[in-house]
Amino acid sequence: MKQRPWLFLLPALLLVSISAFIPLITVMNYSQLTLLPGTQPYFAGLENFATILQDPDFQGALWRQCLFSFLVLITEIPLGLALAVCMPKEGIGVGVSLVLLGIPLLIPWNVVGIIWRVFTRSDIGVLPEVFEWVGYGYNVSKFAGDAWWTVLAMDIWHWTPLVILICYAGIQAIPEEYYMAAKIDRASPWKTFRYVTLPNIRGVLIIAVLLRLMDSFKIYSEPFVLTGGGPGSTTTFLSTYTSRMAIGGFQMGRGAATSLIYFFIVILLSFVLYIIMLNLGQGAGGDQ
Repeated sequence: MKQRPWLFLLPALLLVSISAFIPLITVMNYSQLTLLPGTQPYFAGLENFATILQDPDFQGALWRQCLFSFLVLITEIPLGLALAVCMPKEGIGVGVSLVLLGIPLLIPWNVVGIIWRVFTRSDIGVLPEVFEWVGYGYNVSKFAGDAWWTVLAMDIWHWTPLVILICYAGIQAIPEEYYMAAKIDRASPWKTFRYVTLPNIRGVLIIAVLLRLMDSFKIYSEPFVLTGGGPGSTTTFLSTYTSRMAIGGFQMGRGAATSLIYFFIVILLSFVLYIIMLNLGQGAGGDQ
């Protein structure tokens, strides 16, 4: 009787496994072949992997990707958590806040890139006008620094609401008795947050961090529409590099090898970050 719920999940799990397993096996097969248009494929072994790892463009894309994901995490997680704590807990403000937070998340990724492309245009964009007013010449299509920070700002605007909603749901699930006990003990707001709120939302916070890490590593549509990976290779991330290798360069074998390296890096970083946060959470629970 205890196993019956799993029986209802088996069809969905089987379907998901097949849809993920077949493409993965196909990519693994392609990664060991040299596939060029007009030629017969031949077995290359690990040659594609070695070539990709030694490619300066891949190394640059990997460095930019890691830096971007790091900046996303240290910006969106604290900001989202702080805003979630400040959100109203009851009343009409709750509904209004949730609706406003949901608007950026409902916009498709490529449309977000188009919105920010219009927003940063030198002729009709609002952002260049604001920077011009403060005495700084802003041009996302010419200046590398402008393009980089614009992509980061776009991601923060688009995905911080997700972090807020996840943290807010965790905060709402904390029993009110915990806060009443802290109030009776005359705990300060900071101590209440540290010893009551933070330990009780550890699980949802780990989910938020892992989701943002994986999503930031998969970013493609927004920077591609906004900057096309430029100026130069300033905003060329791993996803853009993989796409150019497989589709733009017609090198399916190396593109498949790049995607597998890409996949392994994401899984490894997610696992390491999960272990670190789990240990930190257990340490905080012990201090409490």
